[in-house]
Amino acid sequence: MSAQVAVITGANRGIGHAIAVALADAGYTVAASARDPGSLAGTIAAAKGSVVPFACEVRDEASVAALAAGAEELGPVHTVIANAGVAGPTRAMHEITLEEWRDTIATDLDGVFLTFRAFIPAMIQRRAGSLIAISSMTGKRPLPGRTPYAAAKMGVIGLVRTLATELGPHGIRVNAVCPGYVAGPRIERVAARQAAIRGITEEQARDEMSGTSPLGRLVQASEVAAACVFLASGGSASVTGEDLNVTAGVVMY
Repeated sequence: MSAQVAVITGANRGIGHAIAVALADAGYTVAASARDPGSLAGTIAAAKGSVVPFACEVRDEASVAALAAGAEELGPVHTVIANAGVAGPTRAMHEITLEEWRDTIATDLDGVFLTFRAFIPAMIQRRAGSLIAISSMTGKRPLPGRTPYAAAKMGVIGLVRTLATELGPHGIRVNAVCPGYVAGPRIERVAARQAAIRGITEEQARDEMSGTSPLGRLVQASEVAAACVFLASGGSASVTGEDLNVTAGVVMY
């Protein structure tokens, strides 16, 4: 497995950081990207395995192409995880500007398209590969005030299902992971924004997040990472076109 290369975008913090570390520890050579490659220092330090930093802006076609070319120099790319994303605005849709809408879609949906597209030709030649997109449970159920984000994440699920159908005959699997409320700084910001638009306290917003889980807790980033390692592995050889929930039971469909 050490000869296989895994690529992940947005690997400098949060879920992306956890996924990059988990893949490196599983034996992959990880091509980890972020807009600022210097921000990947913590990911590199945390990993026991090999993590190679790359600069990439997933909204820019040329930047993604450069990432693909650089990653292939490390060895045959087996797994690509399109993780880079933005939260987008938190307001009623009629108060969201077209610029804000387009910025969210460009990163969270166009970025997945551009990332996957850059690696597919080489995977087709090798007749092997695993493409994994990080969607969200918000792509499956409403989250008030987050229409651009929800639209993008639901779009990712549609992209994954269709691409899995296209690429299956070439031996390539395509799946999505749908995290729920993941503990960390980002969920604190989400709670603050939800509290503001709904007129409740931040504590109430946080309690609602954990309270909707049958397990009564938030998801850990390491648990999302473990799902990605599984989807990259031979153990998931018959899994494609799926949107795998890692939500502590908040979403079960």
